[in-house]
Amino acid sequence: MTFDKAQKIFEALKSTKLDLLKNDVTENCLRYAHLRAEWYLMSDDDKRNNEDTRTRTHNTLIDSCNILSREMIKRGEDANWRNELGGDRKEIGDFACYIHCLLGLYSR
Repeated sequence: MTFDKAQKIFEALKSTKLDLLKNDVTENCLRYAHLRAEWYLMSDDDKRNNEDTRTRTHNTLIDSCNILSREMIKRGEDANWRNELGGDRKEIGDFACYIHCLLGLYSR
């Protein structure tokens, strides 16, 4: 995942009229990116104690992407962003981190 690719996918997401589902994806990106950043600072014990939470948060992010894309398709909206995002868990996690960065930059 590159910054440019993440930005392109995020721009495609912004076109949907499904605001609640779009916000779910965005919020789940922020949650996962926060956990991933904290992971860097955690001790091995803390990582073991938080691994289930991180996995569940990551799964929730992936589920929210799948739900949004399915609903977009049902409404006849273009959901090609989901194919662009792909299925690799690390890539999806990287996407979440890029979204966190983009939102911070957009908000200044």
